[in-house]
Amino acid sequence: MPTPSTVILGTGSYAPERVLTNEDLAKMVDTSDEWIVARSGIRERRIAAPDQATSDLAVLAAQRALADAGAAASEIDLLIVATVTPDYPMPSTACFVQHKLGIPSTAACFDVNAACSGFIYGLDTACALVASGRYKKALLIGAEKLSSIVDWQDRGTCLLFGDGAGAAVIGASDRPGIGLIGTRLGALGEDTDLLCIPAGGSRTPTTAETIARGDHFIKMKGKEVFKLAVRVMEEAARDILEQHGLAATQIGLVIPHQANLRIIDAIAQYLELPVERFFVNVDRYGNTSAASIPIALDEARRGGRIKPGDLTLLVAFGAGLTYGSALIRW
Repeated sequence: MPTPSTVILGTGSYAPERVLTNEDLAKMVDTSDEWIVARSGIRERRIAAPDQATSDLAVLAAQRALADAGAAASEIDLLIVATVTPDYPMPSTACFVQHKLGIPSTAACFDVNAACSGFIYGLDTACALVASGRYKKALLIGAEKLSSIVDWQDRGTCLLFGDGAGAAVIGASDRPGIGLIGTRLGALGEDTDLLCIPAGGSRTPTTAETIARGDHFIKMKGKEVFKLAVRVMEEAARDILEQHGLAATQIGLVIPHQANLRIIDAIAQYLELPVERFFVNVDRYGNTSAASIPIALDEARRGGRIKPGDLTLLVAFGAGLTYGSALIRW
């Protein structure tokens, strides 16, 4: 018998109510709306409320995805949360989400930490487990409260990041040739220092000194990350297209990680595709890490940018440095 297809049955997303504009940031650090837009394309980002944790954002996105899929929480037997901002170092955020949604205790629940590539890593994992037949219906969530790990005095990072969550319900289908067609995942472990949080783990446990140095905030070498991001995202996109014998012109929509508009423009040029073929919402949300692609995917579906039979290409990079691409036929 042919292997069943693994398909996205529904999507959902959530962005916190508070909007932090570039003008607001200009009152906090030495910057301006013109400077931020020219270098990143970002105009505003969402900031979670003090009493909102990552699991709270995840639950709201998940509820919308379940409703879109016409599925109940009781049907979920696999839950994956992609995040770098868990509620606690231990236990996993997925366990909090399970409890809040009422997902059965027989479900497998775990987190994935691949930073901004987390949703694609999670998509590959969820689809493989559903395709194996061991699980019937998966809930995959990318959720972040990056405002909790940003140094709001560091102009090099505080301008870029925002909070939010996106989710997808994944199941099997007897229709061949649809759903997840393939993925290409990878990592450049030699470049871990380019984008990291230096303290708080077993290598450098939390001390008064690490807190005083601000080592629990995101640290980024922006120029180096930019160059690598363009290269690895372009290679990941090209590799998966070649793997499946496709030309870039056959892709109906590219959904890239929303980190920087200049990165998206560069990838469009390398793939020789008009930027109009790319879904872009970085101007409204900034970089939401693992939530970036699922938020964009949900907005693209609900906005009519994806139609039955279309091929969609997802591509991302993140701290690690991780990278990945995925092809979906709807």
